[in-house]
Amino acid sequence: METAKGRGQFFQSLLECLQRNPAQCIGVTEQQVRGRSRPGPDGSFSVPLGGSSRKTAEEQQRFDSEENSFDSRCSFLTEDIDQTKPSSEENLLERLPSELLLKILSYLDASSLICVSHVSKLFHRLANDDFIWRNIYTAEFESPMWKPKLATPPLPPAAVKAEPRPAGGWKKKFFRKMGEQDMEKWRKDLRKTCPHTSLPQRTEAVLRNLKVSWELALTDLSGQETRLDQNRASFFESSVVVSWSCRSVPRFQSICSISVYGVRKEARRSRRAAWFSLVLRRDVQTDPQTVAGADDLIKVLLLPDVLLGVWRSSNRVAFVMVSLHLHRLVEKSLLGSPACPYSEPMSRPPADRSDPEFGLHGYTVHLVLHSADFKLMLGHFRQLSCRSVEKRRRLLELRFISRTGLSEHRLLSGGIGLPWRSGELQGAVENCCFMTLTLLDIHQKPFWCLSCPVSARMAKAESCYYGGEHFLMEHQHADGEVRMGLVWLTEQKQFLVHSLVVCVTADKVNQHFSTQY
Repeated sequence: METAKGRGQFFQSLLECLQRNPAQCIGVTEQQVRGRSRPGPDGSFSVPLGGSSRKTAEEQQRFDSEENSFDSRCSFLTEDIDQTKPSSEENLLERLPSELLLKILSYLDASSLICVSHVSKLFHRLANDDFIWRNIYTAEFESPMWKPKLATPPLPPAAVKAEPRPAGGWKKKFFRKMGEQDMEKWRKDLRKTCPHTSLPQRTEAVLRNLKVSWELALTDLSGQETRLDQNRASFFESSVVVSWSCRSVPRFQSICSISVYGVRKEARRSRRAAWFSLVLRRDVQTDPQTVAGADDLIKVLLLPDVLLGVWRSSNRVAFVMVSLHLHRLVEKSLLGSPACPYSEPMSRPPADRSDPEFGLHGYTVHLVLHSADFKLMLGHFRQLSCRSVEKRRRLLELRFISRTGLSEHRLLSGGIGLPWRSGELQGAVENCCFMTLTLLDIHQKPFWCLSCPVSARMAKAESCYYGGEHFLMEHQHADGEVRMGLVWLTEQKQFLVHSLVVCVTADKVNQHFSTQY
């Protein structure tokens, strides 16, 4: 054993010496051997350090044998050096056994394994091994405490069926659990609600902490899609107004559909494709359109839930504004799919059979009239009841500001207008703003939530108490409609609301309260 160990140390030191300078490790070098004699003019060899100038046949034969011996020794040592020197094109890690590589990769965390999986096909297969991800999942989520299990009799061999487990199952389980924990964290932040609107108080903070933004997609008739990132998002008590400034977009006539997606900014920066959650989609070709107003540069078009500014000169889209209600906005921006929006779970209050008018009273309305920057009106009305039924459309009417109730009339804090900005240009369109409605049921739960652009148009005088120009602001929806009557007070230079009615369809009431009106 000692002899073998000494021989190994000798060859190791010899190889290191050869790698540094092979010529110094050989007793007689090639230059020295070749320097013993030099060929003369006649092809004979001469000795430079004395002696005769010509060699005998015996000396020449001995010289040739020494030179061949030197070449054989050098070739042997050169082969050893070439065998021990690694090739630049060969990956030494891939020569290791898979078991050893798995042991090395088991010391990495989840993010490092994702990076390693992009190195090669071998590391992609090893980094997705269920053994590694099972250990990561156990270390992250399961308690290390030992839990006794009840002993169960072993099954007969015939009853045991070997079911193949899909590859990557523990990896998917790990990331699914991480997503659930992330969801549980922001859902915990949304539990505290506002007493006036019953909406989560920290919706804006959660959206900003999650770095959620909204992206606009304009699809033309040829199917080509133009994506735009948001320019600004203005939060209000129960809604957020998102604005996009459009450049190099197709003409308005060639736009087929408008879509708004929720997306997290971290996903956008990563190498993986971001997951888009569809918030709303409108068909420009089939949905109704109304002209809300215009100024010297643009005209404003209203679609259901979408406001568009179109250049009057080129008929191209200048900007797009959307008002999103904060009710379930976090879920709509994160949990929907690219093709289908988030579906809100149905929650029905318990039916009260002892009340013959169950579902017709106890409503609360929270209404906000605002532009993209400031608030025009805030109204909060409690204990409202349905007073009449419009039989043709089956509408239940909630009237809380009447023309005859002078004490109920309200002044707006400013003129109705919509400031806009597109690039370096800006302006304002009169008689156009946003309306946000939150209707709560008898249990103070959101019953109907609406946030949309509206416009005020000239109407005939409905109130004899005020002089001046009268306007009507209304919005129709599949679940109901909102009608607001206004009058312009010339002396005060303000708008006054003298009537406000909210109508809900009987079908929506019957579906929510399990009634038959």
